[in-house]
Amino acid sequence: MSIVKDLSLAESGRRKIEWVRSFMPALSGIEKRFEAEQPFRGLKIAVSVHLEAKTANLAFVLQKGGAQVFLTGSNPLSTQDDVAAGAASLGIETFGIHGVDAEGYTDLLKETLKCSPHIIIDDGGDLVNLLAGECSEYAGNLLGGCEETTTGILRLKAREAENALPCPMVAVNDAKCKHYYDNKYGTGQSVWDGIMHTTNLVVAGKTVVVAGYGWCGRGIAMRAKGFGAKVIVTEVDPVKALEAMMDGFQVMPMAEAARRGDLFVTATGCADVITGEHMLLMKDGAVLCNAGHFNVEVDYAWLEANHKERFLARDNIMGYTLASGSTVFLLAEGRLVNLASGDGHPVEIMDMSFAIQALSARYIAEHHGELSAGVTPVPEDIDKQVSLRKLSSVGMHIDTLTPRQEAYLASWTV
Repeated sequence: MSIVKDLSLAESGRRKIEWVRSFMPALSGIEKRFEAEQPFRGLKIAVSVHLEAKTANLAFVLQKGGAQVFLTGSNPLSTQDDVAAGAASLGIETFGIHGVDAEGYTDLLKETLKCSPHIIIDDGGDLVNLLAGECSEYAGNLLGGCEETTTGILRLKAREAENALPCPMVAVNDAKCKHYYDNKYGTGQSVWDGIMHTTNLVVAGKTVVVAGYGWCGRGIAMRAKGFGAKVIVTEVDPVKALEAMMDGFQVMPMAEAARRGDLFVTATGCADVITGEHMLLMKDGAVLCNAGHFNVEVDYAWLEANHKERFLARDNIMGYTLASGSTVFLLAEGRLVNLASGDGHPVEIMDMSFAIQALSARYIAEHHGELSAGVTPVPEDIDKQVSLRKLSSVGMHIDTLTPRQEAYLASWTV
């Protein structure tokens, strides 16, 4: 039985779900195929992804494919209570309440896993961690799963190295149609949506410090530059640092950038990116936020323990006056700013990501017997299917190779 805050919110949630369904043509085409083919008949799928309308639509598509779907969030501040109620009203077993504490969040994950799922769709590795640990009694039916995000892939690869994965996991984040577009264009837009909606501050003319120049950092820096900001990038990878320099950004260590920045965005997937040492160097009024999956990139615990004064500056913005005499402002408790302070990635971007998820789940259902308990790449054919569907949905088409061209590319004698 679903656990949500208030089922009377269902109508609002259903409206949100219907809105996104109108702008997810790739997933809609997959839904029609799933409804006809029923690839998940008799299977239970547990989904732990940020619980908002686009995720609810993914759950609905899996349900149309014959699955019994059990849906929960992957971050307590990104769960939308009306969407959770709306999903529950559509027959999806839903376990999500906005703003619960860490224990309450884990309890909702455990409730989701009590179904003993055959397939999991994870975002950050929380379901895998539970199924390989304290919830191992619910792992008996596991065929495999899919992982949505960079941080989750890092966790999976660490487990794989120690032979500690309970099942095969498809690295959805590494698909081209996922990280090229979701991480760069989705994060690039949605992070700034969240920051600007929450702060109501101008970006033009500010010095923005972006920590990390992976696909997410590239998108965040690109959009900041487009808004008229001066952008500094911090990195630990010399190749990515050189790329940032070639893209026109200043590159320096965080200890130096801390003195210059007006607005800081972390996007590394690592811990302790901005520490107390850095915050004591910052200008009065510096704004900090995180675009990584977990709230460990900005040292929130240090701020809570070492402030002279703490005050709510604005909804979802906490001010901390430090021993230096300066005040820094932290958005959304250092959690994923685009979801904890906004609606997440644009609908059309998540259409591609969730199309990859849906087809990867079907791949697990059909091929699990051929896979070992490790990290598996998304088959190239799935990437091609999704990109062609997306192009077709916007009225665009591409050339195809002629037989002579194929022969030329395949030979060294032609």
